[in-house]
Amino acid sequence: MKNQATHISPAEWFELNQVLMELKKVSAPTISVYYTFGKGQESISILQQKKRTPQLEKIEDKIIQRINHLKKNPSSVGKTAKTLCIFGWIKNNKIHVREIGTSKKLPYIYMAGKKPYIKPFSDILKTNHSVMLVILDQKTARIQKIHGSQVVDDASLKIDLQGRHKKGGQSQGRFLRARQTKIHVFFKKIATRLRNMDEDSELLLLGGPGNAKNEFFDEIDSRLREKCRFVNDISFSTGKSAIHEKIIKHLYQYRKNHMQQIIAKYEELVKDGLTAKKNDVIYKALERGAVDTLIVSSEYHTDSQFKKILPMLEMAKNTSAKIEFASAPKIIEKLKIHDSVLAILRYKIK
Repeated sequence: MKNQATHISPAEWFELNQVLMELKKVSAPTISVYYTFGKGQESISILQQKKRTPQLEKIEDKIIQRINHLKKNPSSVGKTAKTLCIFGWIKNNKIHVREIGTSKKLPYIYMAGKKPYIKPFSDILKTNHSVMLVILDQKTARIQKIHGSQVVDDASLKIDLQGRHKKGGQSQGRFLRARQTKIHVFFKKIATRLRNMDEDSELLLLGGPGNAKNEFFDEIDSRLREKCRFVNDISFSTGKSAIHEKIIKHLYQYRKNHMQQIIAKYEELVKDGLTAKKNDVIYKALERGAVDTLIVSSEYHTDSQFKKILPMLEMAKNTSAKIEFASAPKIIEKLKIHDSVLAILRYKIK
């Protein structure tokens, strides 16, 4: 369990995000396979059990070849890989295969979908999220929109601001009031630019020296305030690796809060009959398209229901149900009691 709670390193996080950005551009029927390194034969058996269309079976055959190759040449995925993820699709009548190795444990996945299935990376490794980063003082600001590890939008703003007034008396008072007004107008300008740049970010990280970030917080609207987090020890000179480390830390906390809210919603809806906890009941609900959210333990492959859960994940994906992978030890323990899966329903079922 400790491994699941440990943050991924900024270097690996950056590398994974680069690959995930490539996979997000793929728009073709795809087979996605995740398996624990060294358990390739088990994955091959699962691939061979289910009948697919001839086109998908060709992709599966290519993935099986790749798994067998990796068994013979493990050095090609790196010494620290604990989970291997292989994606196969057809483009221009050619089969393409892409793999990722990660040092963290991800759930077993075997899924056919309209595109690569990469959600476990976002749920457990906290990759591929959109984050707004604002670093400012009273006369300079930098706004960056970051998706994964890539800066997709960047803006810098600046004003001329005199540091101090040498004369005393009323002149000093007028100067200070005028200076504060100028700062106030500048912060409003930053807030407007930030609002225009932000569309779908999960977090707004706010940093910079002195009290400027606290003053600026008062200028942003309620929507931005809800996702705003103050970041200490960050300035205009902070390096990329340190920034990534802080982003990862806050994404882990964001994801933890998100899962707590989902579990709280589940517990609230129990009394209304809008939940299911038995796998057979959940399976039937998935067949009817009645599942809104499927909550799955990231350790579900250790459960006796493992092979029953695999098709449930694919059904959920193909019926537009949300899938949420839980990696927090307390939630995993709770899910173990219920065969590793819980469901929030769209409507009551008999």
